[in-house]
Amino acid sequence: MANPTADTAIDIEHVPVKDDPRQWSRARKTTTLCIVSLATMVSTLASNIQNPSNSLIEEALHVTSSQISWTLAVFQIIQGNFPLLWSVGSEIKGRKPVYLVSSTLFVVGSTVLALSNTIEVMIVMRALQAAGSSAAISISAATLADIYDTHERGTMMGIFYAAPLIGPALGPILGGSLSQAFNWRASFYFLLICGAVTFLSFLILFKDTYRRERSLTYRFALQRLDASKEPVKSPNESIIAGQDSSMPVKDVEKQLQPLHVPDATPALISTPGLDDFRLSIQDINPFPPYFQILSRKNNAAILTANGLVFGFSYCLSYTCARTLANRYGYDAFSTGLVLLCLGVGSIAGSVIGGRWSDRVLASMKAANGGKYFPEMRLESSKLAMLWLPPSVIGYAWVCEKHVNVAVICIMLVLIGFTSIWMYSGTLAYLVDANPGRSCTAVATNSSFRGSLAFVSVMTAVPLQDALGDGGLYTAWAGILIVMELLVMLVLRKGESWRRESEEREREILSN
Repeated sequence: MANPTADTAIDIEHVPVKDDPRQWSRARKTTTLCIVSLATMVSTLASNIQNPSNSLIEEALHVTSSQISWTLAVFQIIQGNFPLLWSVGSEIKGRKPVYLVSSTLFVVGSTVLALSNTIEVMIVMRALQAAGSSAAISISAATLADIYDTHERGTMMGIFYAAPLIGPALGPILGGSLSQAFNWRASFYFLLICGAVTFLSFLILFKDTYRRERSLTYRFALQRLDASKEPVKSPNESIIAGQDSSMPVKDVEKQLQPLHVPDATPALISTPGLDDFRLSIQDINPFPPYFQILSRKNNAAILTANGLVFGFSYCLSYTCARTLANRYGYDAFSTGLVLLCLGVGSIAGSVIGGRWSDRVLASMKAANGGKYFPEMRLESSKLAMLWLPPSVIGYAWVCEKHVNVAVICIMLVLIGFTSIWMYSGTLAYLVDANPGRSCTAVATNSSFRGSLAFVSVMTAVPLQDALGDGGLYTAWAGILIVMELLVMLVLRKGESWRRESEEREREILSN
């Protein structure tokens, strides 16, 4: 048989497998969607539920504001970057084990936080809590990619992403209410209960969606295992007939590259001994897959765009709370109600934008003779691009001129709606454009998002004090225009960039 070429490369997402998650019943898929949505909602809720209690924590533990800031900063950095490690493990050992381990860490962290009496313990436990919560943020999107095909993925991503948006919207209200009704520890007890429910949901109701035959990370790890042994059998042996089981390792590696598999090919059969596959340090090293995702220019542009959107969102929620407290005299609960408008707009934008994304994708696919490429997904973002910068400028000067708070609420709804409309499409594109590496791609996205959110929050107060809301958010509108240009660049050049990257990676593997 001739060696496969680029022209016969397989669509790894559709390699036949046993118990294909995309063939599951609607009830099973919906259950999976609800569980991962709950997990991501709890993860994002944990990021800001503490904020209304900060002054109470300072008083109770006799600490300074700068020390409290460390609990927030550590959480942001760990939650943004730890998914890189979770994602690698989930692409080799499966989604469910990672969900269970991470949920356990979250429960332990929340428990100790609720009982802590020193700021040092709080900082360490917030880091542990962030590490535990971070798995759901990255792996959930990959889980949905496991069970939903590309033509419906935009809609389901939109529905799914509404859940983690509820967390930031409700966090300040819940935190403020619990602190006022009980004490500052109540917020962490609440997270403990949420974490326990999430753990039990994964343990009892969740069925693993991972199929190793559809994971490039697993295949590459298997190559390293095979290279260290004598003659081996490839997992693709059931696909490629007539191959000698004692062929050289280099030929095995070539077989493990993406191959053409007809639709009628039976599901891949597990190779003896591979069920006991053990990870090495090299297999769980998150940096090679991280830099491999970044090496593709289309990924780098979209990751930067997504990071800027989230940096803006975190800056907005933080500084809006300061504006409402300092200029409007609002307490924590009232501030939370106003910020809920941002959450409502975001949820609406996620759901509607996701459906619009699938509709545009189907229309473009039909116009292209049934042929599909991931960049089609980004066409749906154009509509939101027209409205996002004007909405941000409107918010800037409404706050600057101290206009009635009802107008601020309207601006927040518009900003949330348009920004997340765009984000739901770009996130779905990131998954579509990295078949076999969707979990790593989303984890890398989380790293960009968390890091840029950290930077934006740390610089928000000095910039707001120096420029005012008008100057600060006029500048942000300009940054968001640059973000939109990045998306348009990928829409225009992304397909050729992807093909160049894929060809380069195939050449590296073949050497």
